[in-house]
Amino acid sequence: MREDLLKGLTEEQIKKVKACKNNEELLKLAKEEGIELSDEQLAAVSGAGIFCASTPTIPCPKCGSYNVKAVQMSGALSCYWDCTCKNCGHKWNEY
Repeated sequence: MREDLLKGLTEEQIKKVKACKNNEELLKLAKEEGIELSDEQLAAVSGAGIFCASTPTIPCPKCGSYNVKAVQMSGALSCYWDCTCKNCGHKWNEY
């Protein structure tokens, strides 16, 4: 979870956010708490735009190959890529 997206929330609100199991619970919590989400926070929750725009073209940190399979994954306040190098089999996450 990107901690910078939690700025401006109270400790109690942060605990509630971290307890959410999915984006729907997070959006419901924001509404209940009267929290207005920034464009960046909303994009993170919806899995759209800013964080999951396109498949990354990054080299494998182990062997340097660009022959990488990247699968888009979403969390409560972030979106990341589950990466596997097709050359050496190394696995990592790209945020």
